[in-house]
Amino acid sequence: MSSMNHVFLMGNLTRDPATRTTPGGMAVAELGLAVSDNYKGKDGELVKQTCFADVVVWGKQAEHCTEYLKKGSSVMVEGKLQYDSWQTEKGEKRSRLRVKANRVQFLGRPGKTGEAEETTTIEPGF
Repeated sequence: MSSMNHVFLMGNLTRDPATRTTPGGMAVAELGLAVSDNYKGKDGELVKQTCFADVVVWGKQAEHCTEYLKKGSSVMVEGKLQYDSWQTEKGEKRSRLRVKANRVQFLGRPGKTGEAEETTTIEPGF
């Protein structure tokens, strides 16, 4: 049986990118993404549902995200799901599911009044 792990998400950042550098010198950015979905409920009323996702971005992409994105920025993320598990100093088990970005596309960056929004694609730099 074959499988596929590919994710496309489009939404807005919930916080400014948090960036760090690995001991090997590679940049890593953590993004919080809010993805909204609207649908009609059983009663016919419009229901707005928001899903929050954690995204990790590596290398030059991480540097570009840190430089150009901020809380509220619109982005499209293409990547795959990544499951991380670890143990705290107190011995408690922790885990999380997040998106490892292969590509981050900036969907709009506020310009000066009267300017059109820009769309920029940042390709993997590793």
